[in-house]
Amino acid sequence: MEEINIGGIPIGRQHKPFIIAEMSGNHNQSLDRALAIVDCAAEAGVQAIKLQTYTADTLTINMNVGLFLISDDKSLWKGQNLYQLYKQAYTPWEWHEPIFRRAKERGLLAFSSPFDESAVDFLEKLDVPAYKVASFENNHLPLLRKIAKTGKPVIVSTGLSTLADIDETVYTLREAGCKKLILLKCTSTYPASPENSNLLTIPHMAEMFNCQVGLSDHTLGIGVPLAAIGLGARLIEKHFTLNRADGGVDAAFSLEPHELVSLVIESRRAFEGLGKITYDITESEKKSLRFKRSIYVVQDVEAGENFTAENLRIIRPGDGLHPRFLPELLRHKASSNIKMGTPSSWNLIA
Repeated sequence: MEEINIGGIPIGRQHKPFIIAEMSGNHNQSLDRALAIVDCAAEAGVQAIKLQTYTADTLTINMNVGLFLISDDKSLWKGQNLYQLYKQAYTPWEWHEPIFRRAKERGLLAFSSPFDESAVDFLEKLDVPAYKVASFENNHLPLLRKIAKTGKPVIVSTGLSTLADIDETVYTLREAGCKKLILLKCTSTYPASPENSNLLTIPHMAEMFNCQVGLSDHTLGIGVPLAAIGLGARLIEKHFTLNRADGGVDAAFSLEPHELVSLVIESRRAFEGLGKITYDITESEKKSLRFKRSIYVVQDVEAGENFTAENLRIIRPGDGLHPRFLPELLRHKASSNIKMGTPSSWNLIA
C-alpha cells in the first residue's frame, strides 16, 4: 500500500498519525477567533487545520417545509432550517486567505472541504495541498471528478455510506485521475457514540480499497481515535474549538485545547507502542531479569541435609536456578553448609 505525501508530510503505516484539527463553524463568525483556533492548534502539535468551503446558497435553498426543517428532537440544531444552519456555520470565503496564511506562519498545513465545484476553483487559487470530501458530499459525483482532476491527494469521509456507495465514490475518483486516496471511517451523528464507531471496519476498508485509511471522529474525548490507530488509522480528524462553553454549531462534539494536546501526545504513544511482532526480551528489559523468581535457600542447611520444600523456595531475585529445577533439587542433599539467602546452584548438590 503506497504511502501518501501531503505538504511534505508522509502518511502511511510506518509513520506517526497525521492529526487534523477541523475548525468547521467553531469560529462563531469571528475572524479573530478563527485565527486564535489556528494558533491553539499549532501549539497543540497537530499537522493541519481544516476549513469547510461553502455558502448556504451552494448547499441548499431557504425553505421551512419537509426535510429542509430540522425537527429531530435529538439534533443539536432542532428548530433551524438547513439554510439557517449553513448560514450560521459557513466560513466567509474572504477569511480563507488570512487563515491559511496564519497556519503557514505557525507551521501548519491548511486545506478545506469544498462543497461544490466553485469552491474547488476558489481553493485551487489558494494552492491547497489536498482536498477533503465530507460524508454528506461523497455522493456528489461531479464534485468528486472536479477534485480528482486537480491531481492532489483526496481524503474522503465514508459516513452515511454502504460498501457499494464507497465503491462508487472510489471508482469515480480513480477514474477521474485520483492517484492518492485516503478513506476515513466516519459515523455521521453529532456527537457519535463509541459503540456506533465500528472501528474494526478500518483494516477491512484498507484491504478492500487498497488505500491508506483513517478516522473522522465525532465522539467525545480521544479514546476512539487511539483505538483506531491500533487498527491501522494513520490520519485522525477531530473538530476543535477554543471552549465548548462558548457555543457554536459544532462545539458540543469538539475538543478543547487541552484535549487536543492529549490527542497529539497519546496518538504518538499509541503508534510507537505498536512496534513489531516480537517475543524477544528487549534490551531495556534485560536489566530487570535479575528480579524474576528463582530458587533460593531460605533456611540454614547443613552438609548432607536433604533439600526440602521448607528450606528451598521460589522467590525473587533471579540469580538462583530456574524454578523448573525445583523438583530435581528436592531429590538431593546439600554438599556443604549453606546459609539462608544463598541462591541455588548445581554445586550445592552433594
